[in-house]
Order: sequence, then structure tokens, then C-alpha cells
Amino acid sequence: MFDQNRAMAFNFALVGAAGFVAPRHMKAIADTGNTLIAAVDPHDSVGVIDQYFPEAAFFTEVERFDRFLEKRRRLSEAERVHYLSICSPNYLHDAHVRLALRVGAHAICEKPLVLSPWNLDQLAALQQESGRCVYSVLQLRLLPQLRAFQQGLGRARANVELTYITPRGRWHDVSWKGVPEKSGGIALNIGVHFFDLLIWLYGRPQASRVFMSQSDKMSGVFELERARVSWFLSVDRNDMPEAGRTAYRMLKTDGHELEFSDGFPELHTEVYRDILGGGGFTIDDVRPAIQLAHDIRMATPVTPDRDAHPLLRA
Repeated sequence: MFDQNRAMAFNFALVGAAGFVAPRHMKAIADTGNTLIAAVDPHDSVGVIDQYFPEAAFFTEVERFDRFLEKRRRLSEAERVHYLSICSPNYLHDAHVRLALRVGAHAICEKPLVLSPWNLDQLAALQQESGRCVYSVLQLRLLPQLRAFQQGLGRARANVELTYITPRGRWHDVSWKGVPEKSGGIALNIGVHFFDLLIWLYGRPQASRVFMSQSDKMSGVFELERARVSWFLSVDRNDMPEAGRTAYRMLKTDGHELEFSDGFPELHTEVYRDILGGGGFTIDDVRPAIQLAHDIRMATPVTPDRDAHPLLRA
């Protein structure tokens, strides 16, 4: 790790600058007093960079970006890239983490870190060889209300209901997000954050059943050490409980309701502060949720039973 007390700001580079989540990373870099020196994306609709780092170099070819990073690696400590932020499509995440480690940078990667759990072993080996760290963005763990909720949990077994509906238009099926081999499907693309959150709250997975597995929605139940979770994930607008909303995120657990429909736009800055302060979520942290989401994706659906989510029974 770096000496976090030194006065010099860290140099960041970013992969996937035209993506939806990239501005949150740019803001986090700026909010923590650091500098984005380069970004890459095959699409050049990246004017948002001007809000934060107008002097950043920009590339539309990852090969030229790679050359820039490699050249910087051979310069002084003040000039090299210290962190690579990864906002690229899911199926490219592990390749871009490898790029970060190869040029001597720590990786800060959006979820999911990988699509297949065995790829975590490769990244762990490369992390050990490089002496750099691989961090994943698990921002829900930093929500103050959820940290307070975790501290108040007892040891009694809970019954949990997870509902996450985030409508997508026709573009979704045409983009990489609609291709399971590139996105990981519904479970990995939109479910993994909440799966991780529930594992953090209630312990490791013990068993899982899938009741519905479609391109636009999935549902099932899994057993954690201290909870049974019935879950429903959807990008179908027809599943929204109220018209006009952009998303519906709800956790119900033994009479308590925790709603996150308004989102959490500032949490990326908290993720960056945590990492730069010596914390951060590691490969070992993400492994259980990645494995669970992968198992759900590969599962053969069974007939719904009394444990099924209410939206599936309706």
C-alpha cells in the first residue's frame, strides 16, 4: 500500500469513460483530491470529463491507452499511474484488472469483478505477484443506515424478501447488458450488489433454488447462515409497483422495511475514501456473492413453492 499521509495526490486512469457509472468515479477522484490523467472508451461521447478533469488525456483505443500507462510506469513516482478505475462492460473487467496490475497500478473495479468465480483465483495470483491490490465497488456496505442495521442484528434466523426492479428500454437487449455472456445476466448485472449485501448481513450461502429464469427477470430463494431470502429481480417496466418511478429497491426483513429506490449517488466517493484510507473491499470479500450469482445463473428452475417471492406467487 501507499503511504496515505503523504502530501502528493494520486494519479488515476479510467477505463470506460462513456459508461453510465463513470461520472461517479470521476467525481470520487476529484472529491478525494486526486487527479485523473487519462481515460479510454471506444465511444467518444465523454464530455462529462470536462466537469472534473479537462486536462486528462483521452483515447478511443485501449492499445494506445496501454502504451500511455506503460510509458508512465517507467517515469517518476509522481508521474506514474497509481490507480486504474474500471467502468467497462462486465465481461472485460478481469482483463482490465490485469492491465492495472501489469502497469503497477491498484485496480478499483465496478461490480461484478468477474463473471466466473474461478477467474478470481487468477486475479488473486496476479495480485500477489504484482504487489498491488484489487478492489471492488460494494458501495451498499457503506450506507450508514445499513451499517446501523447490521450492528443491531441478533443471532436469530431471519426471513428476508428482496425486490429489485429497474426498468430498461428496448436498447437494453441490443447492448452488451442484454447478452448474458457479456453481462452475466440479471443475477450478476443487477443482483450481485444486493446478494453481497445480504451475505454481509446474514452469513455465507448454504443452498439455493431458482423458480424463474428469463432474460428480463429472475426469482428464487437462497439460504444463508442466518436468513432465508426470497428474491425477485427484473428489468421489465410492467413489474414496477408504481408508474413513473425509475427504480424500486426494497428489503423486507421480519417486519422491517429498508427502501433504496432513490439510489445512492454519493457512495462512490465513500468507497474511494475507504480505499485511500487503507480499507477497501477485496477479492475475498466479493467471492461468495460472485459464486452465488454464478450458481443462480447456471441453475435449472424448479416449480415455485411456499417460499417463493410474493410477486412470483401473484
